[in-house]
Amino acid sequence: MQDQPAAKDLVLAVREFLENVAMPKLEGHDAFHARVAANALAIVERELVIGPDSNAEEAARLRSLLGEDGSLHDLNVKLCDAISDGRMTLDTQGLADHLWLTTLTKLAIDQPRYAAYRRAKDTIAELDA
Repeated sequence: MQDQPAAKDLVLAVREFLENVAMPKLEGHDAFHARVAANALAIVERELVIGPDSNAEEAARLRSLLGEDGSLHDLNVKLCDAISDGRMTLDTQGLADHLWLTTLTKLAIDQPRYAAYRRAKDTIAELDA
């Protein structure tokens, strides 16, 4: 176990420095690069928070779909092979739900402000209510 501060706290501190201290003082290309860096750190931040649980959930869905065990990477390779050779289609029980949930999780990490993601998330929340 690493001592404090945790990786997510370090990433947050650097991102906040870029956004709140550095970026207001920068112009032009330098300001653009600082925004890109801050955005990259925000993605890393979300990956550190969301990633572990979502990876475990994705692996559990894949084990159920494929009836096999393995690493998340290996299970995804097997899923891709099954889809590619036609053993699995969108008619396969649970596949469409798995693909949808996996896509939503990836968007939550990479593009949480993406309008279509927010609408889909709101729709799911309404269905769960």
